[in-house]
Amino acid sequence: MLVVDPDTERAAHLAQELGRHEIRSAVTASAIEALHRYSEVDIVLLDLDLPDRAGFDLCRSLVALSGIPIIAMTARPEEVDRVLGLQAGADDCVVRPVGLYELRARIDAVLRRFRSGAPPIGAGTGGLSLDPVERRVRVGDAEVELSRKEFDMLHMLVRAGGGVVSRSRLLREVWDGSYSRRTIDTHVNSVRNKLGDAAWIETVRGVGYRMGRP
Repeated sequence: MLVVDPDTERAAHLAQELGRHEIRSAVTASAIEALHRYSEVDIVLLDLDLPDRAGFDLCRSLVALSGIPIIAMTARPEEVDRVLGLQAGADDCVVRPVGLYELRARIDAVLRRFRSGAPPIGAGTGGLSLDPVERRVRVGDAEVELSRKEFDMLHMLVRAGGGVVSRSRLLREVWDGSYSRRTIDTHVNSVRNKLGDAAWIETVRGVGYRMGRP
């Protein structure tokens, strides 16, 4: 686990306590360092209260780069902060202080969902593979050239592990809510054509899209 917390003393203490529960942890207070170290760990425990709202930006960056599971933490009790953390891509969000046993249970739950439902880095669905670090997509042995938005959209669908991703979520997280839903339809059709089979992306009428298997 990588613990990202501006309070290094608190983070070191937490890492020590988690170590007693057989969870090895590295600690950093830097968003930049976190971006260099996330590939070394299985999960990130991210304090959203980094200076200048960097916690939210880091969360979005980690999701875009790797899809690594993230548990966000905040000292603010307001619901809006937890919602913003989840919207930024966190898999869970808790309010400090939180008991060690509850935190351990949340870590186990997130990892269990991630390992059972979402493909790992570099893996894909059937003959499709997606590498979020290199931002490359292949179908079989052929590399597929996607635009930035097309890749981000496909990455979200692959991370969902066959689950449905709503149109509103795609619009919010890929396009920051600044474009019409027709934009999503256009990009979905473009990606289907580039992947060579429309069955790669299934439409769930009235809800959104999910990955399929041609």
